[in-house]
Amino acid sequence: MTETHTTGVRGDSGPQVAQLVASRVLDVPDFPKPGVVFKDLMPLFADGDVFREVIDGIIAYHGRDSFDAVAGIEARGFVLAAAIAYATGVGVVPVRKAGKLPRATHSASYALEYGEATLEVHQDAFTAGHRVLVVDDVLATGGTAEATLDLVERAGGTVAGFTVLLELGFLKGRERLAPRPVHALLTV
Repeated sequence: MTETHTTGVRGDSGPQVAQLVASRVLDVPDFPKPGVVFKDLMPLFADGDVFREVIDGIIAYHGRDSFDAVAGIEARGFVLAAAIAYATGVGVVPVRKAGKLPRATHSASYALEYGEATLEVHQDAFTAGHRVLVVDDVLATGGTAEATLDLVERAGGTVAGFTVLLELGFLKGRERLAPRPVHALLTV
């Protein structure tokens, strides 16, 4: 494992926040399969001071009063969403893999390199016009994010923003989500 390279880092909240995130990302080679370099964000979550600064930075970027709920994408997005929701006094909504939610759901399927995946959200997760901040750990090709943003809207919410800790810019997920804005704390 190696630390993600931290010189010349960039992100939508400026180089200081990007540097902070980069300093807590570990590169894990050949995970989950040979040739892939996995970006492990667990050291960031485990460092209380850094985690607080990241959460505070996300809230400051969007504005404390710009959303009514936070939707977190399974699974690390749950950690971010819960912290943001708690800090701002709003509700948190999980966007889960298929078959994990107990009541009526909306579902969206999307393509993966190796097949297809499906995400779900409860049909009654939001009231009409509910402003929803969507958060996740990593933006790669944008399939998961696109499916989630569509689910929020199908469930009656209005996407107030979309934030990730880490964007893998070379995979062009941001382009796939256009014209929706993407807020990435670190782009590599």
